[in-house]
Amino acid sequence: MTTNNPSGRKRLLIILILGAITAIGPLSIDMYLPGFSSIAKDFKISISLVGLSLTSYFIGISLGQLIYGPVTDRFGRKKPLIFGLFVYLVSAVGCALSFNIESLVVFRFFLAAGGCAGMVVSRAAVRDFFGKHESAGVFSSLMLVMGIAPIIAPTIGGFISANLGWRFIFVLLILFVAILISVVLFWLPESKPHDKSVSLKIHHILKEYIVVLKNRTFIIYTLSGGTSFAAMFVYIAAAPFVFIEHYGLSQTEFGILFGTNALSLIAGSQVNRIALKRYSAEKIIFITAIIQSMIVTAAVLLTITGLMNMILLIVMIVSYMFMQGFINPNTSAAALKPFERTAGFASALMGAIQMVIFSGVTALVTVSFNGTIFPMVMIMSTCVIIGFCIIVLNGGIRHKTENSHSS
Repeated sequence: MTTNNPSGRKRLLIILILGAITAIGPLSIDMYLPGFSSIAKDFKISISLVGLSLTSYFIGISLGQLIYGPVTDRFGRKKPLIFGLFVYLVSAVGCALSFNIESLVVFRFFLAAGGCAGMVVSRAAVRDFFGKHESAGVFSSLMLVMGIAPIIAPTIGGFISANLGWRFIFVLLILFVAILISVVLFWLPESKPHDKSVSLKIHHILKEYIVVLKNRTFIIYTLSGGTSFAAMFVYIAAAPFVFIEHYGLSQTEFGILFGTNALSLIAGSQVNRIALKRYSAEKIIFITAIIQSMIVTAAVLLTITGLMNMILLIVMIVSYMFMQGFINPNTSAAALKPFERTAGFASALMGAIQMVIFSGVTALVTVSFNGTIFPMVMIMSTCVIIGFCIIVLNGGIRHKTENSHSS
């Protein structure tokens, strides 16, 4: 049975559950990163080879979303979600028991392929439950829940790896997902009924994805939101090198900095909820994209002229994160707004496209790091400015989205 426009305690419960489901992604990445050196030592390989398990994760999460999109539109959100969580659970057991890097790489792929069901379902379910007008505000609420994950995950992962061993990181993930499966089974309502009109034949699936791709609103906000958000992934990839190796921060100081960034992102998303009561999501995107572009332009100029220092860099990154708290939920809502029957297709395609962007910029900043802040600042700034240009050049300057037909 579908439950639309929930209110009161049921609304809060649904948002918390969807937030926990969404948090699987950052937990699966950020929690095991501190264990890289331990994994390398255990398998007697280099840390760069351990990085293959991260690459396979990104591949799994990109391909998996494209599969779950049509499946969740056909069979509803709940059953595919539970199936995906079970795949994640079994794969996490495989990761914990891996005996070499090859097996870890394979299990990390399936871990992502299962876990990405949560990414697809959480976005589509927001569109199902709350409609196109409320979605932006609910996405802001989700950021409050899932924003905690990147704050605590590296600390927890580092503690477990140092005291119990890296395998116990996956044991904790197993316990988390096992509890989550129970919660979904008993407390998450179905948001979309079984729809036999959605075909799972390959040519029909491709046709639906092409329809989504042809929607101008979807493309504008998927690409602009994705490129802007990609700057955060650039920061995550480069921050340890920049602030620990270049500026000499301790692990504790770096952890505080990382937490401050996450809190700024959460703060922006919550102020966004207030702003949405007065302004449209499209208008907020445009205004905050201008401010964000000004911030990164100033960062580039200060870096080129040699005037940039650590304090200025931190202030600018925190400011970028605050603005991203507005841009991310609003572009997600705006991209999904034209879709109702095929919100799963749209959610999956948006996630896959953005994950490809995130993977590309992460790889770029990793290979271009030269011991200075220049690569990080330049790539972050380029991502933000490209996002802004996409909005302006494609008509996103209008404060109201085009009236696209519902798919």
